[in-house]
Amino acid sequence: MSNVIQLLPDSVANQIAAGEVIQRPASVIKELMENAIDAGATNIQVITKDAGKSLIQVIDNGCGMNETDARMAFERHATSKIREANDLFALQTMGFRGEALASIAAVAQVELKTRREEDDLGVQIAISGSEVESQEPVQCPVGSQFSIKNLFFNVPARRRFLKKTSTELRHIINEFQRVALANPQVAVTLVHNDVPMFKLPAGNIKQRIVSMNGKQMGSNLIPIDTDTVMVKISGFIGKPESAKKTMGDQFFFVNNRFMKHPYLHRSVMDAYDNILHPETVPAYFIFLEVDPQIIDVNIHPTKTEIKFEDERAFWQILNAAIRESLGKYNMMPSIDFDTTDQIQIPVSQKSGELVEPTVEINPFYNPFEEEKRNTGSGYGTGGTATFSSKVSAQGWENLYSENEGNGLPDFSELANTEMAKQEQAADTTNQEPVQQTFLSGGASEETSGSHRFFQLKNRYILTSVKSGLMIIDQKRAHERIIFEGFVRTLQRGASLSQKCLFPEELHFGPEEMGMVSELQPDLMTLGLELEQVNDGCFRVLSTPAGLENVSASQLIDGILTDFRDGEVDLQKEVTEQVATSMAQRGAIQYGKVLSPPEMGELFDQLFACMVPNFSPSGKTIISIMDMEEMQKRFM
Repeated sequence: MSNVIQLLPDSVANQIAAGEVIQRPASVIKELMENAIDAGATNIQVITKDAGKSLIQVIDNGCGMNETDARMAFERHATSKIREANDLFALQTMGFRGEALASIAAVAQVELKTRREEDDLGVQIAISGSEVESQEPVQCPVGSQFSIKNLFFNVPARRRFLKKTSTELRHIINEFQRVALANPQVAVTLVHNDVPMFKLPAGNIKQRIVSMNGKQMGSNLIPIDTDTVMVKISGFIGKPESAKKTMGDQFFFVNNRFMKHPYLHRSVMDAYDNILHPETVPAYFIFLEVDPQIIDVNIHPTKTEIKFEDERAFWQILNAAIRESLGKYNMMPSIDFDTTDQIQIPVSQKSGELVEPTVEINPFYNPFEEEKRNTGSGYGTGGTATFSSKVSAQGWENLYSENEGNGLPDFSELANTEMAKQEQAADTTNQEPVQQTFLSGGASEETSGSHRFFQLKNRYILTSVKSGLMIIDQKRAHERIIFEGFVRTLQRGASLSQKCLFPEELHFGPEEMGMVSELQPDLMTLGLELEQVNDGCFRVLSTPAGLENVSASQLIDGILTDFRDGEVDLQKEVTEQVATSMAQRGAIQYGKVLSPPEMGELFDQLFACMVPNFSPSGKTIISIMDMEEMQKRFM
């Protein structure tokens, strides 16, 4: 029997490794920029075409390599950072495993030009699919120049799974920002399709944050600085009022290495507890300096996941440091002592006698009558469904008549007596009959006349139907109504919009600018007209009709949140997703008190929709409790 276990060829092994290390063009840029940082570069240029699918060029002015090192750098597990296993727990550099260049060369066409300062000539190496095609001397500046062409040219399945250009460009920007923030002392430039996107000069961390995110970010930063035995924490956090619904300005760095750590992110969010708007996330740029021996960065091929020796201690230290910074800059809410029911201490007069405070007592005050006046009529803020005295009496009589002969007590006399008392009270005060109320936590509703809707907890609309009790989620119902209105607008190709008297200016980072520019035609179709003022700034000229209560910034913020991680290729799906996002932001919110006519109109519009049962995101709008279930509850 022949042997079945065989060694893989180096080219195949490198392609397998590339599947873990090189996931997309952004992974190539990350690895090459980190190698340039380790080479001592002070200036790095990144040039891409078609979001890196056609060309990735990284040029640095680092130390460069000689002919032998340049050839060895493309061998698997060839590295200058590690000599023994213990070196893995004392890492101070970015790359160390020696897999990046070997993986890149396995799935792309690579050309390297490099020269050291002490050499007269450099070396040029061309590699395609792990095969060295040429190696020759060349005249070039000090440093290294990598040109990566036709990524995944020999792995068609991987190339088909690359996203569209705008999505891949967002990933490139993310990786570029992470390396740039971790190394503010290095000047970095990003050019895409011959258009400069970033040109960041060397400086300190605050200058790097401002130059990357715009001048408006500078006034929203709070410094953080804490030094303990375990960790030194520095950097900046955002003011609570500048928090956004979109993720993207949240950065953790450990020993200048970017990391993702959901556990520490919860520590940050806990420190901002009760001072943020709902569903918003503050910006933070936090740098942790720790002993390399108490962390492990070698648990994931991309080195973005880091394991701490004592995560709970880091959580507490970080949480306390952020709370301290927020309190130091008066970002935490101040304590407002309530003076209600406060004991009044007698004050001393010049004569030395104590003057007792006077207390006025009204013996005729009835707090229950005050409650009736506040909640008994109209649509008050704390009101509930109301019933007139005659209706209440009628209810008692009906209860008696329906249960006559069943052994129940006679309530008719009690009802008549109660109604007589209320009418007598009304005659003595010369006022309208006081309505009886029952508290259910919902909005005020009248049941007399044609009003057949109730609002429960300012969240659900209740109405009687033939099969039982129908419960409608008011927010989801309004989402469905707005969504189908937008869809009809898209089908007609024209929308109703309202011009802004005072145009609002919206500022975006480079990543958000790309998304807004991509979505601008669809937003225009839906009535949200934007005009680009300059790089990073748009002016809102008009907003969709019917959404006047929602600001354009809230709409755009929500739409970018939906599109940041989503991948939509077809134009139809893009417009429908925009319509869904705008419907979610423009719908009435929970807690909104609705009058009976408003609930009736919402009910009618909902059942005029094509799909009244589900919201645009697929959630249930209508639920019916049938009579059998209701009867079981009273058995």
